[in-house]
Amino acid sequence: MENSNNIQLTEDQRDCLQEISNVAMGQAGDNLARLLDAFVILSIPHVDVLSSNDISMALQTLQNSSTVSGVCQGFIGGGIAGEAMLIFNDASFTDLARLLKYEGAIDDHAQHELLMDAASVLTGACLKGIAEQLDIELSYSAPMLLGQHVNLSDLLDNTNRLWKQALVIEINYRIENHHVNCDLLLILTEDSVNRLFTKIDCLLA
Repeated sequence: MENSNNIQLTEDQRDCLQEISNVAMGQAGDNLARLLDAFVILSIPHVDVLSSNDISMALQTLQNSSTVSGVCQGFIGGGIAGEAMLIFNDASFTDLARLLKYEGAIDDHAQHELLMDAASVLTGACLKGIAEQLDIELSYSAPMLLGQHVNLSDLLDNTNRLWKQALVIEINYRIENHHVNCDLLLILTEDSVNRLFTKIDCLLA
């Protein structure tokens, strides 16, 4: 029997969230394109309700990666709180460093810096775009390293997944003609979803 506390997402709410995310990811992608002076390929945002054990299933483009690295960053505002996770295929770092004109060896320290630089551009711009459309203000925690050169399941095990279900928005970014591929996950847990849906329903009305 289905739990009455499960998050219920209507198709209208899904479509609205997808459109809001599409606008925000476009703004973030434009920032990244300007920074790297390269064309950024954007996927259609994927919006779904997932259990904590099913998060890895959302990361279709990274499931076949040998190893990944990632950072997470909390956000809160307007009664909405969640976590943003930016996960890179480890094969991305050589080209990412070249595009950013990074000088020096691409060791773990350099890759950590590249991760943080990318997170500040993509996560910040995407969340800002979503917040503006919802007419709320978000504040952010400092980005935190989840792991480097680990398989996807181990990286996700490093997150504080105490929730049973969450609303997950998955956004994929790729750089044309370069081996740069990353996924941005925006994860909103049960406590925040009702307030978010109230905002969404106002936009739909």
